[in-house]
Amino acid sequence: FGASLSTALTNGIALLIITCPCALGLAVPAVQIVATGRLFKRGILVKSGDALERLAEIDMAVFDKTGTLTIGRPVLIDADAVDAQMLAMAAKLARASRHPLARALAAAAGIGTVADGAREVPGCGVEAVLDGHACRLGRADWAGAKHGDGHASELWFRMGDAAPVVFRFDDPLRADAGPALEAIAARDVRIEMLSGDREQAAERIARAAGVAEWRAGVDPREKASRVEALQAQGHRALMVGDGLNDAAALALAHVSISPGTAVDATQAAADMVLQGETLAPIVDAIDVARQTRRRVLENFAFAAAYNAVAVPLAAAGLVTPLIAALAMASSSLIVTLNALRIRAGANR
Repeated sequence: FGASLSTALTNGIALLIITCPCALGLAVPAVQIVATGRLFKRGILVKSGDALERLAEIDMAVFDKTGTLTIGRPVLIDADAVDAQMLAMAAKLARASRHPLARALAAAAGIGTVADGAREVPGCGVEAVLDGHACRLGRADWAGAKHGDGHASELWFRMGDAAPVVFRFDDPLRADAGPALEAIAARDVRIEMLSGDREQAAERIARAAGVAEWRAGVDPREKASRVEALQAQGHRALMVGDGLNDAAALALAHVSISPGTAVDATQAAADMVLQGETLAPIVDAIDVARQTRRRVLENFAFAAAYNAVAVPLAAAGLVTPLIAALAMASSSLIVTLNALRIRAGANR
């Protein structure tokens, strides 16, 4: 526009400094780093930054029952009523599984051997050949038995053609499960529970936790199908589960969380891993994820406004390179300080 080479060069340098995309480049990672650090202190390990973005979008939360809403350490309550030999034989199958009920059965039987060739069928149980007899330990229908009338969680053991034997367990609800689910629902998130247990056991936990929508007797394929159906309906579902039978549903969910006590395959499929014995950190994670989204949008808005104002000024020669450098550094500092606001608390 008729300016001298010196003036044009100065204006060009100022413009290049102004348009350095530092603020834009820091807009997302700065917020995500602060957010994941806050959640780490609260007991949630975030495996990827985009998991927070997806968690901020959820409108449903689907929970597994055993080991998720319950503490996952059931206790055998009818050991005295069970034949000692049947308990010892069933324990050989139980030691081949990481299912909470199988662990409880193995603990009640004490130290012993594992059945050779034991094979775990997700959602059903464990089977092997013991003393020449085909044996199964797991769900009642899979072991060839009818459901009991009690409200305890059960494992059924069948050895050959003998009548199935039932083992009953009690797995108490996590201390903060009710308040945590209530807090999640208060954030406009619909709650649903899916359980592989029979109806009586699932209903008892659902009532205690205050869950109105629940399904019992759901196998791994049905859990995954339910999550797919919710996604097809336009829902963005959070899946929380710990068992091997939850892995497929966790992978299909919009975002997923697994307790730290879960099996390796389940933790690998989840986007976040929950440490500790409480569910309260999930509420914090939802709050932090939503605040993270707000901070990212604020940073983008600021970066856009900064460039919209500063670039024309620099091009017109109203900004020197020194002022441009100060403005560029200040924009990065403002974006970083805005990200640090997450440390002050998820509700601010």
